[in-house]
Amino acid sequence: MALKNRSLYAILGILNVSPGTGYDIKKYCDTVLSGFWNENFGHIYPTLKKMLIDELVEIVESETSEKKIQYQITPKGQLELESWLMEDTELQPMRSEFMLKLLFSSNQPKEHVIKMLEDYKQIHVRKLEKYVDMQHDLEQGIEEITKERTRFFKGYASQRCFVLRGYHSLV
Repeated sequence: MALKNRSLYAILGILNVSPGTGYDIKKYCDTVLSGFWNENFGHIYPTLKKMLIDELVEIVESETSEKKIQYQITPKGQLELESWLMEDTELQPMRSEFMLKLLFSSNQPKEHVIKMLEDYKQIHVRKLEKYVDMQHDLEQGIEEITKERTRFFKGYASQRCFVLRGYHSLV
């Protein structure tokens, strides 16, 4: 089975929320998607170029300038996004330097491993705080945010809390 360019679907999803420039797409990735997805400019712009050729997006004519090109999803792009959303999600292997170190740390002093676990826990506590802040912002009635996204962040924050409580019982 051929690999799918999942960045294409991330960009379609973002443009389905609102038209935007490559910079806007990157900003959305760095703020809203940052906990689970990232994109860089070196991947965004070539993907947008291909999406233009494939007629999945179009340039918003009234906003075109040499420095700032605004894109919007086309009906064909919406169909592609909807089709992808209905597909089964493939399990992707998780890459984690932390898990590698934990796996291979059997010869390390116990105190070092415990400190590594505690440091990693603090990283996730900060992430959880970020998600709770995002949830709070969402509940304040920001127009761009839908009820579905609010439910997503509540569920995601609850899941993180559950994982951290489980971790705490191990240490």
